[in-house]
Amino acid sequence: MSRAQAPRDLRDDPGLVPTQRANARGPYVGRATRAPRRFARDAALERLLRELAGAFGPQRWWPAETPFEVMVGAILTQNTAWTNVERALARLKERARLTPASLLCLDEAELAELVRPSGYYRMKARKLRALSEWYLAAGGLAALVTRPLAPLRAELLAVWGVGPETADSILCYAAGRRVAVVDVYTRRLLGRHGLADGDAPYEELRTWLEERLVDSQAVYEEFHALAVRAGNAFCKPTPRCAECAATTPPGLA
Repeated sequence: MSRAQAPRDLRDDPGLVPTQRANARGPYVGRATRAPRRFARDAALERLLRELAGAFGPQRWWPAETPFEVMVGAILTQNTAWTNVERALARLKERARLTPASLLCLDEAELAELVRPSGYYRMKARKLRALSEWYLAAGGLAALVTRPLAPLRAELLAVWGVGPETADSILCYAAGRRVAVVDVYTRRLLGRHGLADGDAPYEELRTWLEERLVDSQAVYEEFHALAVRAGNAFCKPTPRCAECAATTPPGLA
């Protein structure tokens, strides 16, 4: 790609500004600084999240240096462990500043090689390019923060390689929108605790959660982060309920 053809990042894009927040794990992009006073209007969901928050403390999630890095991580984490994402992100940052224009300036084969640790690397390189092009065309983070949510989410879902979980992770953590992220950990928690059908369609579970979670950005962020933490530690394919701080679900005691 010649200099004349090379894309440029949006001027003064807040999505490329380093975060001022950090925890013991490092910098994070999010609005939650402590555990919410209340998580849910539903008593059973509130009890579950309160127990997890008491055990794990504030999560302060998503680990990233900028909102755009959240978006990159949301693509890279598809079908792989976060440790592999961290390796891929480190390789990208060694090569260039992590911005949409810098990713688009990389040859697709080189980009694929850089993200190889995350798996499905050729496909993820294409996804990162598609997301970067859309991000620049959409107007950057300012547009993601201010545009009406429903049409914005639909437009993001139309980007090649962006599914509901990826889109909602981007909207919730990078853009600070109150969107519930439904992942495999969320499904296990809700299903095993008898709160909802863990095998229900994505949009059904997302709607179920958004009808019950307290209308607070910190709640939406901490809810998903706690689900990830519990899923990694205890709510595995073979549950470790006896070790978990949450009340053992009926039938798994």
